Amino acid sequence: MAKKRLVSGMRTTGSLHLGHLEGTLRNWVSLQDKYECFFFAAVWHAFTDRLKIDNLPTVIDDIVIDWLSVGIDPEKSVIMRQSAMHEHAELSTILANFTPLGWLERCPTFKDDVRDDEQRSKVSLGKLMYPVLMTSDIAAYNAEVVPVGRDQLPHLELSREIIRRFNHNAGEVLKEPEAILSSVPMLLGIDKRKMSKSYNNSIELRETPQSLKEKIQMMITDPQRVRRNDPGDPEVCAVFSYHKIYTPDRLEEIAAGCRSASIGCRDCKNILFDRLNTMLEPIRCKRAEVESRKGYVAEVLRAGEEKAHAVAEETMHEVRKAMGFIY
Repeated sequence: MAKKRLVSGMRTTGSLHLGHLEGTLRNWVSLQDKYECFFFAAVWHAFTDRLKIDNLPTVIDDIVIDWLSVGIDPEKSVIMRQSAMHEHAELSTILANFTPLGWLERCPTFKDDVRDDEQRSKVSLGKLMYPVLMTSDIAAYNAEVVPVGRDQLPHLELSREIIRRFNHNAGEVLKEPEAILSSVPMLLGIDKRKMSKSYNNSIELRETPQSLKEKIQMMITDPQRVRRNDPGDPEVCAVFSYHKIYTPDRLEEIAAGCRSASIGCRDCKNILFDRLNTMLEPIRCKRAEVESRKGYVAEVLRAGEEKAHAVAEETMHEVRKAMGFIY
């Protein structure tokens, strides 16, 4: 039985961090054995809220290297750049004509960014059109499934609505994708805010043992625990939120030690460092191997984009026929 086709992407906004690993990449690695996977570097999406990305080619290559380092296998999955796939842009132009403005203005991400007239005057058309481009990314390959977290379900449902409206008017050409719900653990930045490159609070997949130790030592703990012998509350500690994910086998011991002050914050951080450093070491080794192979990333992208073009062109041929462009 043929595998169902899956499409997912990641914006090219900078180095990948533990939030990407736990929120997306681990899921991708497991899914590539069950589905026909197409993974793309979402270059155009990255420009919807910025006009320039410094050293973009390097950013793209670094992201692809991170993917390969954590286990995305180009022998199992198609890896590509969105910006190399003209079919996405063509389909987006067509689907835009089937998408009411009201649908886009009600999109949760657009509503979050446009809260008053001043913000509305600054937001780009690209930002408004984000769901249409997202729909095209999926529909260009007639993907049957898309991995999403629960907070992303409204975006996927909007894509399904756009595809449904196109099919109603032009014929049953495009498939409506189903969601694969993924459980995304809560992973805070070292300052207890959302982990983000823009906040400079992330633990990146490229950390060296030294930089990893330095960042962990900077993590915010219980602010009420001033002295070593002060009891603490692990539930308000950023470090403990990491222990819930990375040291579940020692969780009760660490929590009890914090509350009784039998272990200090530095001890707690050292335990986390040892576990994270061990976890990241094989990723570092794989990255070194990939980086040592001159031209390898370019070859992975060339091969992936060749496969992707073949599939997307089949879809676009049917779309063009349905629209009357081919006769």
